[in-house]
This record gives sequence, C-alpha cells and structure tokens, in this order.
Amino acid sequence: MEWSIQEIARKAGTTSRTLRHYGERGLLEPSRIGANGYRYYDQAALVRLQRILLLRELGLSLPAIAEVLEGQRDTPAALRTHLLLLEQERERIGRQIEAVRTTLHKTENGEELMAEEVFDGFDHTRYEEEVTERWGRDAYEKGDRWWRSLDAAGKKAFMDEQDGIARAFAQALGDGLAADSDEVQAIAGRQVAWLSATTTPSRQYVIGLGRMYVDDPRFTENYDKHGEGTAVLVRDAMEIYAERNL
Repeated sequence: MEWSIQEIARKAGTTSRTLRHYGERGLLEPSRIGANGYRYYDQAALVRLQRILLLRELGLSLPAIAEVLEGQRDTPAALRTHLLLLEQERERIGRQIEAVRTTLHKTENGEELMAEEVFDGFDHTRYEEEVTERWGRDAYEKGDRWWRSLDAAGKKAFMDEQDGIARAFAQALGDGLAADSDEVQAIAGRQVAWLSATTTPSRQYVIGLGRMYVDDPRFTENYDKHGEGTAVLVRDAMEIYAERNL
C-alpha cells in the first residue's frame, strides 16, 4: 500500500512543502514518483517519517536527525528507543498536569503553595543549546531571565500575541497582499516589537530570523498551519522591514 504526498501530509499533520523539504535534505525520499510527477510513499517511508517527526519533537535539528537515522539502521531498536523517550515525556506531562491541579486546588482553598509543587515537570530550557549556538550565551541568558520574570498571565499574553501576528500574516496572504504593502509591513512591525521583548533586534538578526522561519520546518509549520505559504510571506516582509527601518 502507498499514499500520496497530500495524504501523508494530512495524516501526519504537516504540509506537502515540509515533506518535499525532507526529501531535498535526503531525509525522506518518496518510494516512487508517478508519471504525473506526484510523490508516493510506502509503509517503510511512513515508519521513517514517524521517526523524523519524533526526533523533531525532541528538538533535534535536521542535520542531527540525518546523523541519527544514518547511525540507527535497526528500525525496531530505534523505535524502542523512541518509545522509551515518549513514555518519559508522558510521565513529565503527567507531572505537569498534577502540578496544575495542585495549584488550582490550593489557590481555590487559600492554601500555601510550594515551589516544588508548582513547577514539577516544567522545563523551559529544552532549547538552551540551540539558542546558544545560534545567537550566543548572552542571548539565551537574557531571554531566560525575562521569561522567568513573567507570571502565568504574562506568558500567556506573550504567546497569544505571537499567535495573533501569525494569523494576521495568514490573513494578509489570503487577501493577496504583497510583502511590501503597508498592511503587511505593519504586521512585520508588530513582529519586531514582539521580538523586542527579549532582545534588541538588529537588521541582520531580523533578516536571519525571517529566513529561519522558512529554512527550519518547525518554524515553517508554526506559520503555515494558518495557511500554506505564510512563512514565506513572513520572511519576505521581515527582510523588507529590516532594510527600511533597522
């Protein structure tokens, strides 16, 4: 049995663009390409995609995933490792759920909270290595201090603002607006203002980050879930904004 690229993208909760990108990087070749140019994937490809998605969930970069896949040719053994990691993650999430339940119960009943209970299972440092590698240790530590300073409402407001910006870009794309239009540039301004909460965005930083939104499928999916092609619009708009204003 085999599936088309559109079917696999839909079932895996990703995009055809991402699957093609994986193919270009040598991570996921289609089992065959039809006479019409369509890509098709068999069962072995499905298993390989599952492994790729699992590794992405663990925060690995595409080059790192390529190394893992190359080094783990015993698929059942690799899947057992993935299963163990997923079970550990399930345990961590379970601790988070219990922490929130405890916080809710004690807050409603006016009981004293213990820090160990409130933050059991939480770990916001999972991207520490990647941020440090991309932008330096100072950038990570500054962002880390800022994030820790926020209360729960502040953190939610920060993430809600980013989601609103992504939706605004997607709406602009759907309306056929160009990256250099006044409307899209206003959204890009919101994006840079949002980034300013944790850093002082330079021209090269904003341009480089915009390109990463397209080059790194994790970020691409975050925007393209609102409409395929949104990440490309974000990249182009941010570059134009940076050239004009930074």
